[in-house]
Amino acid sequence: MADEAAPDPESVRTVAVVGTGVIGGGWAAHFLRMGYDVVAYDPGPGAEDRLNALVDGAWPALERLGLAEGARRDRLRFAATLAEAVGQADFVQESTPERLEAKIRVLAEIDEAAPPGVVVASSTSGLAMTDMQTGCRTPGRFVVGHPFNPPYLIPLVEVVGGKATDPAAVDWADRFYRHAGKVSLVMDQELPGFIGNRLQEALWREALHMVAAGEATVDQLDASIAYGPGLRWALMGPCLTFHLAGGPGGMAHMLDHFGPALLEPWTRLEAPELTPHLRDRMVAGVQEPAAGRTIAELEEERDDFLVDLLLLLERHAERWSRRD
Repeated sequence: MADEAAPDPESVRTVAVVGTGVIGGGWAAHFLRMGYDVVAYDPGPGAEDRLNALVDGAWPALERLGLAEGARRDRLRFAATLAEAVGQADFVQESTPERLEAKIRVLAEIDEAAPPGVVVASSTSGLAMTDMQTGCRTPGRFVVGHPFNPPYLIPLVEVVGGKATDPAAVDWADRFYRHAGKVSLVMDQELPGFIGNRLQEALWREALHMVAAGEATVDQLDASIAYGPGLRWALMGPCLTFHLAGGPGGMAHMLDHFGPALLEPWTRLEAPELTPHLRDRMVAGVQEPAAGRTIAELEEERDDFLVDLLLLLERHAERWSRRD
């Protein structure tokens, strides 16, 4: 990438979406909402009809969220070939099936057809870009841009490069996603499953353990999160939530007081040793999201948010009928 200039992230007009399943189609809907021209490609039979149905289904929700200036449903075009889809693109989002050999081939084809310097992001949910970019002639422009489903509603996208990725491409992707209305989380290093999926998988693994052992039902598991910690996590995430669990003493008190409980055999996941170094890292790390706010200020923000969220949940309770 260093040899070619990518367009400025704020000047992107045309986005190519390669692969139009649930994730790729969701990306197409998001980019349309943000006012881009979207050129899509998927060789699967019936792919164009399925993409149109997905965007049609998502559009009412996108209108409620608010459309960017110039956003129109008819700015979506389906290309006949991959080369046609990416040939004039300012950015490419690849969302093909999670098979390494296929990813290597598709990314190499995109590399040959996309304009020089254009950044290409993969929606992979767990594959390493280092492995996927091996067939590319100019691997420096390839990054992971991992979304969460549905990409047109969930803001987060995790961004990370491979060993051959130019750091400038990671920075470019981060700036582009932010301009395109996403919450971009740039990772410091490649990590199998990235960050969000690792946390999801730990919870999912424990849920399967409890169901298999007859310790809890699926309904109990879902209710325990939807009406419990999930409400808090939607605002603050697990670390800042535990910071508040320590009361005025914050994370330091929580770890000192409850740290020994990490060794209790509650879960099937082995807990790390709570060393002084790990304790200090957690205490220091929570200060950044706290952003100088006191425990009382964070509690007030949390409570205001939870009231709003509970009122919203109440509006939808009849439809879900999860609890009387």
